[in-house]
Amino acid sequence: MSELSLDQQRYLLRLARQSIAHGLQHGRPLPVPAITDAALARPGACFVTLMEAGDLRGCIGSLQAHRPLVKDVCDNAFAAAFRDPRFPPLSDAELEQIHIEVSVLGPLQEMQFQDEADLLRQVVPGEDGLVLEEGAHRGTFLPLVWQQLPDKKQFFTQLKRKAGLPPSYWSDNLRCYRYRTLVMEE
Repeated sequence: MSELSLDQQRYLLRLARQSIAHGLQHGRPLPVPAITDAALARPGACFVTLMEAGDLRGCIGSLQAHRPLVKDVCDNAFAAAFRDPRFPPLSDAELEQIHIEVSVLGPLQEMQFQDEADLLRQVVPGEDGLVLEEGAHRGTFLPLVWQQLPDKKQFFTQLKRKAGLPPSYWSDNLRCYRYRTLVMEE
């Protein structure tokens, strides 16, 4: 994951808020502005997290870079505000109350492990985001989730639940990927 300057980070945060405001008025994400900054125009993956009074209000993102980072930010900010199935669409009155975080993801790195204990030994709390896959089941936790789930075992148990697997589930076909993020927040 390449680093972004403070100016680039501030720009992405403004873009996220503008996309949400545009969505309130037009029902769609902000069209991607013309960009000459190569770091923001290259493919990137991000998650946009919305918080309101310290509580999660929406979080949507991409795990792999498949479109320009600026478009990923615009589209994911809109989706976090209006398409997160856990919450009703954001209202005009909430716009000024929300706090926006953008997490730009580094590449996914497949982990090699013998069993759950081996996997947990390799995980770095507070730094590693994880993606868990088993057949059609898939879930991810961003590194910021360590703030709510600091225990490795509990973190992994809740990730299995998020992926739609039982808490005690284990299989030799289970795949896990780690990633790091660059987090920017208002």
